Amino acid sequence: MKNIFTIIAVTIFCLVGLAACSSQYVISTKDGKMLTTDSKPKLDEETGMYIYDDEEGREMMIQKDDVVQIMER
Repeated sequence: MKNIFTIIAVTIFCLVGLAACSSQYVISTKDGKMLTTDSKPKLDEETGMYIYDDEEGREMMIQKDDVVQIMER
């Protein structure tokens, strides 16, 4: 029984650790918008667009030329 509790405790600890590893980023745009992302935006060199996941988990895109700055939160 004690072994099961140890396994559960280690599993919870690992899940909390993984959740803490993900960082949010803020993209500031030329028109003054501040876009919050759940992951680091990736630049697609072919299209010239940044691809990122928004706060609701949807994949979004924004033109590289519209971005002023990308900051880690």
